Amino acid sequence: QVQLVESGGGLVQDGGSLRLSCAVSGRSISNFDMGWFRQAPGKEREFVAAIGRSGSKTYYGEFMKGRFTISRDNAKNTVHLQMNSLRPEDAAVHYCAAHAGADWLPRRPYAYEYWGQGTQVTVSS
Repeated sequence: QVQLVESGGGLVQDGGSLRLSCAVSGRSISNFDMGWFRQAPGKEREFVAAIGRSGSKTYYGEFMKGRFTISRDNAKNTVHLQMNSLRPEDAAVHYCAAHAGADWLPRRPYAYEYWGQGTQVTVSS
């Protein structure tokens, strides 16, 4: 059974940084394309970043470019999201997701088969 567990969320001041991690168990992470999404109260789930299985291809949401960096460590079955220059509008529950199939649409939540429970990110102004 594949499980994804996020960690690293918390409270940070405007302009601060956080590093989220997602640990995958039950199957090697090298079998998955990985993504991060976020959802604020009353809003739709929003694409944050994604990374292909080998780590050579990365994708970012329009408002994340230059501030966030996604990376993966296949040896440790973990994917990370480094978030810098955080703003109050970045506050949301952040979810890790995994895609195991052949065709992959990295920015689409429905493309992912497995999801974590989420970790809360709060940014104070």
